[in-house]
Amino acid sequence: MPFTPTREQLLPPLTPAQELVLLARALWHEGYDDHIAGHITYRQPDGTLLCNPWFITWDELRPEHVLRIDLDGTVLEGDWPIPPGLPLHLELHKLRDDVGVAVHNHSRFGTIWADAHRIPPIYDQTSALSGGGLALVNEYSGAVNTTSNARAAAEQIGDANIALLANHGVFVVGSTIRAAHQRAVALEQRCRHAFQVEALGGGHELSGAPIEVFMRSDGNGYIGFWEAAARAELRRDPTLLDGPA
Repeated sequence: MPFTPTREQLLPPLTPAQELVLLARALWHEGYDDHIAGHITYRQPDGTLLCNPWFITWDELRPEHVLRIDLDGTVLEGDWPIPPGLPLHLELHKLRDDVGVAVHNHSRFGTIWADAHRIPPIYDQTSALSGGGLALVNEYSGAVNTTSNARAAAEQIGDANIALLANHGVFVVGSTIRAAHQRAVALEQRCRHAFQVEALGGGHELSGAPIEVFMRSDGNGYIGFWEAAARAELRRDPTLLDGPA
């Protein structure tokens, strides 16, 4: 019989805070690395959210830095301030019960397409792993650090799972850490490869049955993809799971 590893064989048990930290660090190495910018929120069973704090880059984030907040943005646990752009996350979580994890950053290639107000074509299967539609949202009718403007931007995102925020960056959601990671990685590869293919003069977009299968993905079925990225981060920093979790 073919060997199918369990999740425990692929990765040690993790607390939610450790999962968030590993996601942030893994995405930093995928191009989600605009200095101290970027927010991740992770809905918990009690309705609170875990999030990364302001002033700490994603590649230096540790479990002890992770905040617990409520849906109004009040810090319930933690010693750091919340990121200033968090109202967009809060309003999206209020609108969509299906969103377990929301990720925002100014990724290297995703932001280029957001600046151009263009949806990048899909040229390869990994680029298609994000699943679902890609929305282009112009939320700069007003700053999203206010509740009303954040709500309007969240309503523009609608039921999309990945979005380009015009002249700003990218926004990715998923039901789990695994799904958010897969979609965020696929989105950045999609944007990078489309940029490079167009630099060659153009190419042939992925189409037909393959794209239909990939686009139906909820991000949770590719066992091993997230675990490999998390293990890479644990190799980079073997002390990451030490101390407060």
